[in-house]
Amino acid sequence: MDLKQLRALLTIADTGSVTRAAELLHIVQPAVSRQLRLLEEDIGTALFARGRNRMELTEAGRILVEYARRALHNLDRARAEITPMPGEVTGMVTIGLVPSLINQLANPLMATVSARFPGIKLRFSTGGYADLMQSWVEAGEVDAALLSDYKPSPAIQVEPLLEEKLWVVGLPAAGLRADHPVPVGDLGGRPLILPSSFRGFRLLLEHACTLEGVQLSIVAETNSMHVQRCLVLGGHGLTILPIIAVVDDVARGLLSAAPLTAPEVNRKILLALPNTSHIPQSVRCVAAAISEEVRDTVRRGDWPGAQWLAGP
Repeated sequence: MDLKQLRALLTIADTGSVTRAAELLHIVQPAVSRQLRLLEEDIGTALFARGRNRMELTEAGRILVEYARRALHNLDRARAEITPMPGEVTGMVTIGLVPSLINQLANPLMATVSARFPGIKLRFSTGGYADLMQSWVEAGEVDAALLSDYKPSPAIQVEPLLEEKLWVVGLPAAGLRADHPVPVGDLGGRPLILPSSFRGFRLLLEHACTLEGVQLSIVAETNSMHVQRCLVLGGHGLTILPIIAVVDDVARGLLSAAPLTAPEVNRKILLALPNTSHIPQSVRCVAAAISEEVRDTVRRGDWPGAQWLAGP
């Protein structure tokens, strides 16, 4: 087993095609096929099921891909740390973001890091739920992550950055306004589109409804925040989201929103890093940039209903 074989494995897994993998790796197709064959002989089992239109990973293939991706990521990072330019911070840093934060933070963070640390390359990963993102930090698959939920773990260290309200989101005809909070009790009987998993802000909402004795009328559930937004835009009901996820839609008049109250339903955003004595300088620089960008977004008023919790 060698690095060329592992890179061929990952590229085929990502593209589903030996032909496409050869194009991306800039080698001929028979060479990619040979590397895969040698790897399968070494492992002693098939890594792909050969379909008519696509290569599908077997269970053994999925396991090996997980370890190979992590191994190559660590090797790339080590190479960048070992051979930096004099006086330059270099390295590959993988950042984990929950979907609600991507639109607001990915572009400005990329601009800040590119300007200050041109030797650092960023890789963005996103997951539907904070506990998935937390597991990525624990496993070393991401170097830093912004979490919206956290289960205590000795494998990671977290710093609370901000606390934000959850908002009721609907079409403009719903008449929702930032200066007119909606009591949790008013949700009863309203058609709602909610996350399908009882975690994160769905768990916070359910707890608040239990305290108020409110029975929710859920017309659809989904594990995708994008689907929540689409169903609301389609007129199928209201949803509950952090306002940062739809702030642009509200500003453009596509949606309306109002904060939940009586009781308030709040979530925290935390910066998570591996709990290890050796955190590369590149990761520390990017983590500081993430914290700074979140802070500045709050202070500019671009993150409605958010309160900064961390230090200056």
